[in-house]
Amino acid sequence: MNPEAKARALSLLDRRDYSRKMLIDKLCEKAISTADAEEVADWLCSLRVVDDSRYAGIVVRHYAAKGYGKKRIEQELYRRGIARELWDTALEEMPEQESALDKLLQSRLRGDFSPESRKKAAAAAQRRGYGWEEIRSAMERLQSEDDIWMN
Repeated sequence: MNPEAKARALSLLDRRDYSRKMLIDKLCEKAISTADAEEVADWLCSLRVVDDSRYAGIVVRHYAAKGYGKKRIEQELYRRGIARELWDTALEEMPEQESALDKLLQSRLRGDFSPESRKKAAAAAQRRGYGWEEIRSAMERLQSEDDIWMN
């Protein structure tokens, strides 16, 4: 095993977690050959220092806490090279996003339920990874709450 690749990998992992793919990519950026990077990544995976299932959970919790929806979190898991079979387990840990979506839409709408405002708010929610059905339900919920306060 290349000692330089090993040292660089451990140095990188000392600062933060990486998925196997991200670690290999980062090592290759540091002029480590792909073969050496893969060998070190495999070694670290065997020691469970690099664990894609654990890393997937970290990614899901991080982006869910920032108010992102399931679709956006899936994009992040894909971008970070996490295998699809690990997504479901990690996404099961995701907390309920209903309140985060409500908060996002409330901040965008500010009580204005005109078609234009609703369209802009829905587009913002979709960009954050929420599905149309979730957005529609949240809009109905918020509008009914607004109607209760107005009456």
